Amino acid sequence: MLRCWGSFQLLSRTGRAALAERARAGPVVPPGTPRPASLRRHSRAAASGEDNPAFSKMVDDFLDRGISIMEDKLVALIKTRGSDEQKRKQVRGILGVLKPCNHVLSVTFPVQLDSGSWEVIHGYRAQHSQHCMPCKGGIRFNANVTVDEVQALATLMTYKCAVVDVPFGGAKAGIKINPKNYTDNELEKITRRFTIELAKKGFIGPGIDVPAPDMGTGEREMAWIADTYASIMGYCDINAHACVTGKPISQGGIHGRITATGRGVFLGIQNFVNDAPFMDVLGLTPGLQDKTFVVQGFGNVGRHTMRYLHNSGAKCVGVSDSRGGIWNSEGIDPKELADFRVQHGSIMGFPKAKPIEGSILEADCDILIPAASEKQLTKFNAHKVKAKIIAEAANGPITPEADKIFLGKNILVIPDLYLNAGGVTVSYFEWLKNINHVSYGRLTFKYERESNYQLLRSVQESLERTFGKRGGVIPVVPTARFQDRVSGASEKDIIYSGLAYTMEYSARQIIDMARKYNLGMDIRMAAYATAIEKVFKVYSEAGLIFK
Repeated sequence: MLRCWGSFQLLSRTGRAALAERARAGPVVPPGTPRPASLRRHSRAAASGEDNPAFSKMVDDFLDRGISIMEDKLVALIKTRGSDEQKRKQVRGILGVLKPCNHVLSVTFPVQLDSGSWEVIHGYRAQHSQHCMPCKGGIRFNANVTVDEVQALATLMTYKCAVVDVPFGGAKAGIKINPKNYTDNELEKITRRFTIELAKKGFIGPGIDVPAPDMGTGEREMAWIADTYASIMGYCDINAHACVTGKPISQGGIHGRITATGRGVFLGIQNFVNDAPFMDVLGLTPGLQDKTFVVQGFGNVGRHTMRYLHNSGAKCVGVSDSRGGIWNSEGIDPKELADFRVQHGSIMGFPKAKPIEGSILEADCDILIPAASEKQLTKFNAHKVKAKIIAEAANGPITPEADKIFLGKNILVIPDLYLNAGGVTVSYFEWLKNINHVSYGRLTFKYERESNYQLLRSVQESLERTFGKRGGVIPVVPTARFQDRVSGASEKDIIYSGLAYTMEYSARQIIDMARKYNLGMDIRMAAYATAIEKVFKVYSEAGLIFK
């Protein structure tokens, strides 16, 4: 793959396959050259049979399993005339389109650092599918970003959006840097230049491709992206700031976006824990009350997930971050832990818990929440997991081999495909807000407030007409819960309500699919089957494959 400063490369599917194969094979070195320690470790791991597949291979394996479940069912959905054999060929043709990424952009560009030196930056953007537009997916800043990872995450995003009925195609981007090694000024230069590279090739735009925050990025980076795009491409486009989501409120962002993924994880867990038949299989009572849980990863997602579960009556007994894990069987307060980490930079040393012995993934609890990174649970540690429910807050924390072990142990795995879709759902709400150019609730807030007060007065007058006023005016006192709502719904109220509804009906669709096809506890395959059917219908009914 050729690289030049300020250049871009659009990789064909053949080229991407070759690149991926070359990446798996490792770098070519002259005979007799000592191999780096990392490659020697990789060779020893491979020889020992380590369960460490490429992330794209994991996604493909899960997708293949879903396709094998759905192929015969999809033939029946074909409404065109023809024999069963012709319909099956059409189904297989469409299913073949569902796996590879449609477009992958690779860019390299120079950035002058504050020291005066220059550094060449590498970045990628993958668009998996344009069956719905725009494409949608985060931008991560991470030193370990690869083409393989970006493509896999873009593929996962397509099916994640389909599961929760968000009308976007999947995409993902990554810049190969460790943001901790750069100043704010340098990060701004890198972010703005990457935006320019995306814009030059049509990989960003409110109706084309809409990035969002991911690992190593946040509101600040999204504001830089929006400003850059609006300045160079969208200066005549009223919708220019809809080119990216996760922005600050002042730049067209939306209330509730920061906590959206963690809140979605909480709602997803709640929906499955409240399902009595599943809990009967696990030997648990429905509901979160008194359930114990452990969180691996105390970042944005893990922190907010812990807070929402704690407030709903569940008890956190263990937490870990990059420096280690802590344990307290009596429970850990999320606010106290968050305050401690702000002061000390880590959860280690928290006075109301002790360091955990061994892996936190093997801790004794009802619900295990891996919220760190991919491939944390493999065939080598899956049999040691004591939790009865595993909630995938991170992307791809369970390998296919480990997934099979959990199925055999009757452990309920709530998959990433559904569980961490809260972020993209609220991103969709932000995009709609930007396109509509009005905040949620602004047009109805005063009307709702006055309607609620009129309702209270109407009840009071009705009671007084019926019972009279001999004892004086009959007071109508609203409950505390109604009093909170009497002033009308704020933007955050509306967003949280929409997210809760989305997670609830999506969970019901997945559960219905699991029961319809006798998938038992295999919720992952039920989620993939649900997503495949929805994406397939778009292709087949619109004839997209023949365009």
